[in-house]
Amino acid sequence: MGKFEFGIYTFGEMLPDPFTGKTISAAERIENIIASAQLADKLGLDVYGLGEHHRLDFAVSAPPVVLAAIASTTKNIRLTTTTTVLGTADPVRVFEDFATLDLISKGRAEMIAGRGAFIESFPLFGYSLDDYPQLFDEKLQLLHALNEKERVTWEGQFRSALHNNDIAPRPYQEKLPIWRGVGGTPSSAVQAGRDGMHMALAMLGGHAHYAKPLIEAYRQGGFDAGHTPQQLKVAITSHGFIGETTEQAVKKFTPYYARYVKVMLRRMITEDYVKSSTTEDNALAIGSPQDIIDKILYQHRLFKHDRFLLQIDICQPFEDVMRSIELFATEVVPGVRKGLGEE
Repeated sequence: MGKFEFGIYTFGEMLPDPFTGKTISAAERIENIIASAQLADKLGLDVYGLGEHHRLDFAVSAPPVVLAAIASTTKNIRLTTTTTVLGTADPVRVFEDFATLDLISKGRAEMIAGRGAFIESFPLFGYSLDDYPQLFDEKLQLLHALNEKERVTWEGQFRSALHNNDIAPRPYQEKLPIWRGVGGTPSSAVQAGRDGMHMALAMLGGHAHYAKPLIEAYRQGGFDAGHTPQQLKVAITSHGFIGETTEQAVKKFTPYYARYVKVMLRRMITEDYVKSSTTEDNALAIGSPQDIIDKILYQHRLFKHDRFLLQIDICQPFEDVMRSIELFATEVVPGVRKGLGEE
């Protein structure tokens, strides 16, 4: 197993501030995203990720465009999506975009391909929800074919056929790393393992140990298909916020996360709910640096995963986001590495 990787990600949400009622512009949100990626790169984090949505309360509908802007102002950090909604995208265009990003970044591009938690892209791009699983499966198959060869012949149900077509440009890396994004569906986890894909598992609440059978099913599916452990990496993605102390993190995070959950998930949460999430066995990564160290090490004992990605910026004040990133990079990362025996 290689060195454990740490990263941050965002979907570029734009929600009214719960205290002022003001919403920042898409231009300012993207400016902040680029600045946070620059800080993550400067502080030595391994990965920066962008999600994809096609609605007015998100600033990012074209992740490769924003990632290319980030690539031009960073040096080392890997650039990924969290996730690419592949079912409503053209795999040829997706591959071309990320191959171009890979050239711009000199081999730092990745993607997480997933079905997506929202459905706004289906009517927007002329697809039927009745074809939801079939669209993803077919397009993922095509994406893999494009990644393998520079000329591709292929035929499917939802896209025009390819007849020895050039697939250009080719990426800087020999192949683009393509992870599969998985929520809580065991069949998706097993299929990711059978395909020999790395798996990014979203854990956005509840007890972490509930995800262990899903990860075990993923690895078993991969082993049964003849894949090696090196081909079966696992990333955990989570919401959270890091404060100087547990109490400060809960106090600062609660009003913004409560508003996010109300708007996006149509649920109500309280400060007591957020406070209860600071325990090491809860999937949300909220608390002091030591709380987050304990949480990631607890999860690693359960999962033996390879990467942890944290979404810190759910429309909080930008100075709080930047401080949280700094605490993550300068205190949490060294603490986890020490606990894993990597330092």
